[in-house]
Amino acid sequence: MNPQTILLYDGSFEGFLSCIFMVYDQKISDAVIRKESETNTQLFTITEEVITERYKASRVWKGFKSKTTRNEQQDFFKVFLSEIKGVENTLLSYVQNIFTKKNDRNIDFSNKDILKISQVARMVGREKHRMEAFVRFQLTNDNIYTATVEPDFNVLPLIIHHFKDRYADQQWVIYDIKRNYGIYYDLNTVETVTIEGFSRKKVRISEEVLAQNEAEFQKLWGTYYNNVNIKSRKNNKLHKQHLPKRYWKYLTEKNSSL
Repeated sequence: MNPQTILLYDGSFEGFLSCIFMVYDQKISDAVIRKESETNTQLFTITEEVITERYKASRVWKGFKSKTTRNEQQDFFKVFLSEIKGVENTLLSYVQNIFTKKNDRNIDFSNKDILKISQVARMVGREKHRMEAFVRFQLTNDNIYTATVEPDFNVLPLIIHHFKDRYADQQWVIYDIKRNYGIYYDLNTVETVTIEGFSRKKVRISEEVLAQNEAEFQKLWGTYYNNVNIKSRKNNKLHKQHLPKRYWKYLTEKNSSL
């Protein structure tokens, strides 16, 4: 029995594409792709650490783009960002299927990998739209609008364009406390940052670092939110359907009214 080959990568998209390059370059028939942070409990395996190499990743992505539509490429990236355990191998199987096809661009939903990718991509897409709707910024004393989030999926890379376009005239940070990184816009570009002081236990920004009028503004916003809600017309079931309770802790209006 030939041992299974486990390819370990750094968790980045380019690292994942580098693994796919190795699968084809070394003709590995039974590869399993995993993040370095995941433990291996399987016996009779060969483990290879894959170095992330941009030009190899670029070659794989270029080949994939030549055989897929823009929507398929976007779905592929969304599914990678889902971080669902084992999703790399579903994507690998999908890539292998795409590369063996000739010129047929029809989507075969009878293929279990294609169906799963379509379903997961929709889930990630919904989370992206929720983040775009539910992010609430707070102005800090260094004049940076800051928001903390904890999405189910790693959607920060997907919301960059939305916030860069919508808030182009101000500096802002959106920080994912679940994954301990954020995106920072400096009025020109967006970059990835890591900031000490954020944790999953402390999701709200301390009042000590808020701008002078920010706390007062939040109280006014909370008062307005409470006053415009008509209690007799309140439908808690519908409200929670459109605004799931797990997002409430990040909403200024909800924290002011709880």
